[in-house]
Amino acid sequence: MATMREVAQRAGVSVATVSFIVNGTKPVSPATRERVEAAMAELGFRRNVLARALASQRTRIIAIAFPREQHRLGSTALDIITSAAAAAADHGHSVVLWPVGYEDGRLEEYARGSLVDGVLLMEVRQDDPRIAVLERLEVPFALIGRSREDETLPFVDLDFAGAAVDGIHHLRELGHDAIALVVGEESDEGYGGYGPILRTTDAYTTRMRQLGLEPVVIESAHTPAGGIAAASRLKAEHPEVTATLVLNEAALVGFLSGVGRVGYAVPGDLSIMGLATSADNVAIADPVLSTVVAPGAEVGVLAVTQMIERLDRIAAGDPDLPPVRTLVRCIPQLAGSTSGVRARAHRTKGTA
Repeated sequence: MATMREVAQRAGVSVATVSFIVNGTKPVSPATRERVEAAMAELGFRRNVLARALASQRTRIIAIAFPREQHRLGSTALDIITSAAAAAADHGHSVVLWPVGYEDGRLEEYARGSLVDGVLLMEVRQDDPRIAVLERLEVPFALIGRSREDETLPFVDLDFAGAAVDGIHHLRELGHDAIALVVGEESDEGYGGYGPILRTTDAYTTRMRQLGLEPVVIESAHTPAGGIAAASRLKAEHPEVTATLVLNEAALVGFLSGVGRVGYAVPGDLSIMGLATSADNVAIADPVLSTVVAPGAEVGVLAVTQMIERLDRIAAGDPDLPPVRTLVRCIPQLAGSTSGVRARAHRTKGTA
């Protein structure tokens, strides 16, 4: 394997300059970096990650902790993770995925024994036990989501409350008064205290009452089958509803299928609008679903770049930083699943 001395000779620089680039200990000009990295590629030089970590006291590795046993790794989560990894690479860092649960002990095991500079927590609960673990271990971390103590912790989160209000606004413009919210089961073991469900439900209920309208909340399991069951409940219990907002990416397409099974045409009998879903996930539906799109890629980039900036400041001796808290707006994307109110037989609640 090539040595740093051989790389330096090929690039026409000093061994110290190669060391600065390999270990990230001092800045060098872009032209010099390009020349050295070209020499590394030509000679097949491999960076020794452990040696680099020892030299700089930083691994330049950031872990993303995702509770895979409790949460489905859906399209939006994948967008967040892949964009975070790409953005980290652009800044000379790497991302590793830790599939750890909320209280299974593996987070502490990994945080104690792994060479990572910081941790990003995904699928955050209101009272998330992982926060206390990382605080006790004094591991730098930030949230992709929010806890109940978000005023003291750095986070990047989707604006779920704003998405609910935007969804209601669109449906009201189309003339709908009877608007339901289909949302994931907060009582599900993996979703107990899950922030997006709680914030969306609260924002929806508050806005509906402000408008003098009756809130209708239907919980659904986080599966396509759960969406089908929610459609049956909607017709049986709330036939007056003419439009629905759905915050449950795993159940959304199942819900669309389910309303067809109970005899509703979309959007003629029932308008459907997804909340905080990925654009790819709704594009495969028939009709294509209107949604308030979750910009997962933007969230991933912001989360990892803000973490790297924080780690740089800590390395520079400035650990007492005010937490950066960023709320990312979801973007309405209208398609074929929403339309104006049309006459529908048996709309009144309680009719056969």
